[in-house]
Amino acid sequence: MTAPTPSTPPDGPPAASTVAGTLSAAERRRQSAAVERALGGRPPQEAPSGPPPVPPAGWRPGERVLGWATVAVTALAAALLSGHAWLLAAAAAPLTLLALSLPLGRPRRIEAAAEVEPRRCFEGETVTVRVTVAHDGAAGRLDPGVTLGPGVHLDHLGVAGGRIDLALTPRRWGRWSLGTLDIDVYDTGGAARRTLRVDLGEVAVFPRPTSSTLTPIPVRLPQRLGEHTAAQRGEGVEVIGVHPYVRGERQRRIHWPATTRRGSLQLHRFAAERASDTVVLLDAFGDVRDPATGTSSLDETFRAAAGLVRAYLRTHDRIGVVSVGGTTRWLQPGSGDGYFYRIVESVLDVRKDLGYGGAGLGRLPAPALPEGALVYVITPLADQRILDVLHQVRTRANPVVVVAIPTGDPPVEPGDRRAALALRLWRANRDAIRFALTERGIAVVAHEPGRTLDLALAPLLRTRIHGGTR
Repeated sequence: MTAPTPSTPPDGPPAASTVAGTLSAAERRRQSAAVERALGGRPPQEAPSGPPPVPPAGWRPGERVLGWATVAVTALAAALLSGHAWLLAAAAAPLTLLALSLPLGRPRRIEAAAEVEPRRCFEGETVTVRVTVAHDGAAGRLDPGVTLGPGVHLDHLGVAGGRIDLALTPRRWGRWSLGTLDIDVYDTGGAARRTLRVDLGEVAVFPRPTSSTLTPIPVRLPQRLGEHTAAQRGEGVEVIGVHPYVRGERQRRIHWPATTRRGSLQLHRFAAERASDTVVLLDAFGDVRDPATGTSSLDETFRAAAGLVRAYLRTHDRIGVVSVGGTTRWLQPGSGDGYFYRIVESVLDVRKDLGYGGAGLGRLPAPALPEGALVYVITPLADQRILDVLHQVRTRANPVVVVAIPTGDPPVEPGDRRAALALRLWRANRDAIRFALTERGIAVVAHEPGRTLDLALAPLLRTRIHGGTR
């Protein structure tokens, strides 16, 4: 049995970018297709890739010239070795073609500019790239070769005149480099070519938020106006009782049934309306994949967090974010329509070209967890260090909710009794972790990928969430 562990980029054959040195654009595309077949149909951009080799500078012979020269040299060598003069006629045709293909002049200056739109998008949206090639003389055809960055898929590539259009689709959230475009510019005769490299830059890809509308709140709310009903008396709209009339109060709030029964003026008593402070804490110590479905825990963690952020911002609450694992990133709670994008961009570097890690953990910054703020910890509960984080949060007396992302059971081969026993122990360990958290007063809910987050949060609406003890 193999237990799911934090994954790194999958091993496999070298990506297309590692063999793109002196190959032509067509050969690079064949290499990319071969890599995709070797990876079992997985897109080659998911394989580990480094920066592609720098293309040769200046003009060099094209494939057509190399082919004709090979035929001519072979015919001449055969004529010399065999002594048959008629073999010289076989070299005449390619030599004639070589002479006819020599151009009168080549461009001295060639430049390319790339326009990428948009630079920020959601998962699955199309990014359009337009590359314009400009030169100071006559040039022939353009042959582009694309080296894609990880997490990006090529949907369309078209060449029209001096312009190259690409349609790319980022498949996963993160801050991804789109890759590079190597353009083989041929002279008018097609005898020589020059490679021009264009860096397509980066895009910020936001996750598609999980559907969520419920906003559970803690027992104690800060003294700030909002849309949540507090236990204190105030100027809200929800009636919580009646009280005797006091001089100066509004008489239009008289509760006539109670006044008639008691024989004195009785007025409605309203609850105060307050806003809540919420912090979403993301477990980025690693990326655990479900062996059955291949679902990424890091993907689901961020999508669930984005759904929570949107839900609380709609109710005009303040919400912040903290990501632990590698570098601790955080953003103080805030509100407003544009705050969603600030929160997302603050943690996009958790995954940058599949470069996330799990370094040591220090103390969480005090401004990141305001006193009394409700803290959602979204985690697969796969790394023991997240328990230290929960301990830190709990000792600050913050109410805590753990949203567990399922990782799936490790695969067990039929008839493997040791693996079956190990699976039972693994399940018992996870149940023990959940039980220990519940015993300490931490609410633990499970979120199933692909389903609305409201199903997991609905039990929390039965009562308000209590905080911890210092």
